Amino acid sequence: MQKKRKGSVRRICVLAILTVVLSSAAACAKSEPVSIADAYINDVGELVLSYTDGTEQNLGVVVGEDGTDGKDGTDGKDGADGKDGADGKDGVDGKDGVDGKDGADGKDGADGADGEDGSVTIINKGSNIAYATSKGLQSAVSIISNFTPKQSGWYTGKIKQDYVSSGSGVIYRLDKTKGDAFIITNHHVVYDADCDSSNGISRDIEVYLYGSEISDQKMTAEYVGGSAYYDIAVLHIKESELLRKSAAVAVTVSDSDKVVVGEAAIAIGNAKGGGTSASYGVVSVDSEHISLSDSATGQSQSFRVIRVDTPVNPGNSGGGLYNESGELIGIVNAKIIDSTVENIAYAIPSKVAIYVADNLIDHCFGTSCESVQRGMLGVTVQTVESYMRAEPDTGHVHLYETVKVVEVSGDSLVKGQLQAGDILKSISFRGKDGVEKLEITRQYHIVDAMLKARAGDEITVGVLRDGKEVYAKVVMTEEHISEY
Repeated sequence: MQKKRKGSVRRICVLAILTVVLSSAAACAKSEPVSIADAYINDVGELVLSYTDGTEQNLGVVVGEDGTDGKDGTDGKDGADGKDGADGKDGVDGKDGVDGKDGADGKDGADGADGEDGSVTIINKGSNIAYATSKGLQSAVSIISNFTPKQSGWYTGKIKQDYVSSGSGVIYRLDKTKGDAFIITNHHVVYDADCDSSNGISRDIEVYLYGSEISDQKMTAEYVGGSAYYDIAVLHIKESELLRKSAAVAVTVSDSDKVVVGEAAIAIGNAKGGGTSASYGVVSVDSEHISLSDSATGQSQSFRVIRVDTPVNPGNSGGGLYNESGELIGIVNAKIIDSTVENIAYAIPSKVAIYVADNLIDHCFGTSCESVQRGMLGVTVQTVESYMRAEPDTGHVHLYETVKVVEVSGDSLVKGQLQAGDILKSISFRGKDGVEKLEITRQYHIVDAMLKARAGDEITVGVLRDGKEVYAKVVMTEEHISEY
């Protein structure tokens, strides 16, 4: 539509300029005038007049052929040739002139306003966040966990009063035909130590799609499994007619290892239990560890997280954190509440969340298992060097670490193959889904990777030893898998 509109404006401008030229000639006519027989624009944008006496007059670039070429700023160079800048009139179509970089060459500056194409670029830039948010909303859900308290504990009244907890979630896998879905959320959204269930998990979990957050459109979810260690839980919705008819989609997941400081961070969730909403900020730290204390148990737990300055509130827990392409980069799980702190919030990296979710689905869906089953190599590792590098293709800054093996335990799976001093470079898994190789450029890579290990998988660990590449090859066993 813009191209058509732009073309129409150009034709109108050309006609208007030709009218001015023809009127001037008519004003100087004699009793037996030599009149204009034809007028045309040649290949280089020059206006040529053909007269009835057979002569021609080249008026130069009066009507800029490039007036329509907002698509390419370099075409604006002809603005310099325009004696009266008339060719710049088509620049009126442009709202920003960003693409019309050569518009500055225009003598009258009119060319500088050019670039209808540039206006599209600005619109896209301005709407990236709106587009990303819209994409995220299609995979967002609100979660209400209903709890019944224990007979003893914090409750001392005569009437046993039920209570609820509000949170958020993300549709991870979706089968529209069946009306089935797997939902990722935080473990603490569906868990409460004071409830009367044996595992502390709500027996009545309600899930609502964005735009359908009313009581008669709730979907009931079953708890598949979860981990307080990772603060991730997976829920399952089965045969929901609401899902079948909805516009919901499974989330698109980005590799959180590629997150860079300063990129967009959009939080979508059920803030304050008031329904799904969005907030916007940037990534402040791409990876760090924080310790959170469980007020019920008094125990402290360490998490690897992405830090953002995106405003989040109670109820955002379990909701998605998205980049400017609407791809999931994390699961919101915490914030600092302090009068001296502003907008410091955290999200579990998407790679960790997905590894945990896949682990829970593989081990726990349809079974009595409810915990993450993580493989153990039996080695202690340490970062011995850390440095930054600006990527030549993007200019983005990434951090790199040199990760060294400092100890191999007596019952290690790689005993006799790896040794202290080895520099970890890669780890590969060969399982039912084929082979996946992961580079180790940060210490957490080797730790997170073990979430992918399944009993029977062939694992290859690549190290650098005395300047040479060495590979340890083992098979994961049940004995080397632990619950988390």
